[in-house]
Amino acid sequence: MSKRVEELSKERPAHLTTVKEIILENFMSYEYARIPLRGGLNLIIGPNGAGKSSVLLAISVAFGQAYTERSRKLSDLIRRGKDIARVSLVFDNSSKGGRRPIPYSKSDTFMLSRYLRSDGSYWFEADYREIDKSEVVRLLREFGINPDNLLIIMHQGMIEELGAVTPQERLRLVEEAVGFSEYRQRILQAEQELNGLVGEESSLLQLIDNANQALEYWKQVYDRYQEKRRLVEHRDLLAKELLWSNEAKLRKSLESAEEKIKSKARTLEDLKSQQAEAAADAEQTHKTLLDKQVELRKLYGALIRAEAERAKDESARAVYRGMKDDLDGLSGAVEAASGESAKSAKRLKEVVDYMKGKSSSAEDDAQRRKPDLEREVSSLQQEIGRTDELVTRTMESHVSLRVKSEVLSYRAKLTESDLHDLERSAREYRAELEKMGPELEKAGARMETLRQPYEVSEELKLVSAHIQKMQDVPDDAEKIYNDYSGNIEELKVRLSQLQENKKAMLAELGGRKGVWRNAMEDLVESIDQPYRAVLGAADASGFVKFDEGADVESAGIDLFVGFRGGAPTTLDPFTQSGGERSVALMAFILSLQARIVSPIRAMDEFDIHMDPRNREAMFKMILGQMRQQEASQYLVITPSILTVFDRSAHVITVQAVHGSSEVKELK
Repeated sequence: MSKRVEELSKERPAHLTTVKEIILENFMSYEYARIPLRGGLNLIIGPNGAGKSSVLLAISVAFGQAYTERSRKLSDLIRRGKDIARVSLVFDNSSKGGRRPIPYSKSDTFMLSRYLRSDGSYWFEADYREIDKSEVVRLLREFGINPDNLLIIMHQGMIEELGAVTPQERLRLVEEAVGFSEYRQRILQAEQELNGLVGEESSLLQLIDNANQALEYWKQVYDRYQEKRRLVEHRDLLAKELLWSNEAKLRKSLESAEEKIKSKARTLEDLKSQQAEAAADAEQTHKTLLDKQVELRKLYGALIRAEAERAKDESARAVYRGMKDDLDGLSGAVEAASGESAKSAKRLKEVVDYMKGKSSSAEDDAQRRKPDLEREVSSLQQEIGRTDELVTRTMESHVSLRVKSEVLSYRAKLTESDLHDLERSAREYRAELEKMGPELEKAGARMETLRQPYEVSEELKLVSAHIQKMQDVPDDAEKIYNDYSGNIEELKVRLSQLQENKKAMLAELGGRKGVWRNAMEDLVESIDQPYRAVLGAADASGFVKFDEGADVESAGIDLFVGFRGGAPTTLDPFTQSGGERSVALMAFILSLQARIVSPIRAMDEFDIHMDPRNREAMFKMILGQMRQQEASQYLVITPSILTVFDRSAHVITVQAVHGSSEVKELK
C-alpha cells in the first residue's frame, strides 16, 4: 500500500463495532427469531423462499435505509395477521482500548430497534429510548456505514444495478465506502468559494466601471441655474397637484367601495334567506324520506309474511294430497279383510274414512285461502313498487334541495368574503386619507385638478429627470465628484485584495485536486492487483483504471475484464453475460474490502448468475478475504449448496416450517 493511501487510512473511525444478534418479531415470514452473528464471515444459507433475504431486509429496516422504503410499504413487512413488528440489532459495545464504540452507552451491548405498525407508522428506539431517524443516520455515519451504498449493503438483485452504474457513480460509491468523500467535498467547496470570488470580482469591475462613468458625468455637470430653479418650482407645484389628485382618487374609491358594500350586504342577506329556506325544505324532505322508508320496510315485512303463508298452504296441500292417497290404499286393504279381521277392519275403515274426510276438508280450506293470499301478495308488491318510486322521488328532491342549500351557502360565503374585502379596502382608503391629512394641511388650500395621478406623476418624473440632469451647482458637483473619486480608489483596493485571494484560492484548489487525484490513483493502484488476482481465480483477466476526466464531477473508475483468453474490455451491461458481470463485480468488491471503512458489509445472492465453478471460486476468495479482515463483519446470503467454507465461517441455516421462518446456527 502506498504512503498516500496509508495516510488517508488514518482518518477511518478508530472504534468500530459489529452486530452480535438480530431479533425479529412478526417481521415478514418470521414470528420470532434471534439470529446470532459473529465477527468475520457470517453465511446465511437455505432454500429459496425460506426467508434468507428477509434478514438483510431487516437490517436495512433497522438502519432506516431508503432502498427499503422505496421498494415496498413498511406495513407490507409485518407478518400477516399482526399489527406491529419489531426489528432489533444488538451491537457489540464492549470497551476497546479503554473506549466504547458508542461512548454515551455504558453497557457492553447497544440495541437499535425499529417498530412498524400496520397503519404505516414507525419509530426507532436506542436501548429502549425513542429516537428519531436523524440520530440513527448520525450514529451510522460515525462508523462509516451508509446502507444505501451498494458496496456496503447489496440486496438481492442489486449486483445488476451495480453493474449498470456509470464510472462516475462508481467512483462516488468507492469514495464514500473507503472514507474519501471528504476530499471531493473539499474540492467542491473550494470551487464554490472560487466561483464566489470570481462573481465578486466581476461585480467590483462593474462597480468601478459604473463609478467611472458617473465620475465622467459629474465632471460635465454645469447647467443653467435659472432653468434649474424654474424646474424646481414647477416640480413643487406638480408635487402639490399630485397630492390633491391622489386625495381625490382615494375619496372616489372610498365612495365606490361604500356603495358596493351596501349592495353586497343586501345580496348576502338575500342569499342567507334563500339558503335557510332551502335547508328547511331539505330537512322536511328528509323527514318524509325517513317516513316512507319505514313504510317501505313494513310493506316488505308484510309481503314476506304473506308469501310465507302462501308457501305454507301450498306445502300443506301437497301433504294432504299424499295423505289422501295413502288412506285410499289403506281403505282398499281394509275392505279385503274377512272373519275376525273383518270386524277390526271395519272399525279401522271408519277411522280411515274419518281421516280422509278431515284431510279433504283441510285441503279444501287451504285451496280456498289461495286466491286471497295471491291477491294479498300482488297488492303488497304493487304497493311496494309505488312506495319505492315515491322514496326515489323524495330522495332526488332531498338531494336537489341539499345541493341547492350548499350552493347558496357557498355563494353566501363568497359574497361574505367579497364584503370583507370591500370593507377592508374601505378601511385602507380611510387610513390612507387620514395618513395624508398632515401633508394636505401642509400643502395649503385645495388644488382642483382634472388630471389623474398617473398623468401628474409622469410629468413629475419627467421634470425630476431634467432636474437630476442639471445638478450643476458647483459645490454639490465638486462634493459628488470627490465622493466618487474616493469610492473608486476604495473599490480598486478591494479589487486588488480580491484578486490576490483569487490567486491563492486557485493555488489551494489545485493543491486539493492534486491530493484527491493522487489519493484516487493510489487507491486504484492498491485495488488493481487484488482485482486481477480474483479474476485470475476465475480464469479471467482485467484491470481497474482511474479516469480523472476534465474535472472532479466527470472523473470515474472503469473496470476492464476479459474471459476465455479474450482481451479485457470495459465492463458494461451489454458486452458481458450476466455471470461474467457478476464475476467481475465480485472481483471489484473483494478488491475493495481492505479499504472499506464500514465495519459491517452484506450481500445477498451475488452468485445468482454464476456457474458452479465460478461460484466455488468466488466463495474461496471471499473466505480468503474474510480471514484477512477479521475486525470487520460480513454477511453473505446464498441459496447455493457450498462445499468450500471452513470453520472460520459462521453458518446459519434458514428453513420455512409451517409457514414461519426458523433459523439454526451451525456450530
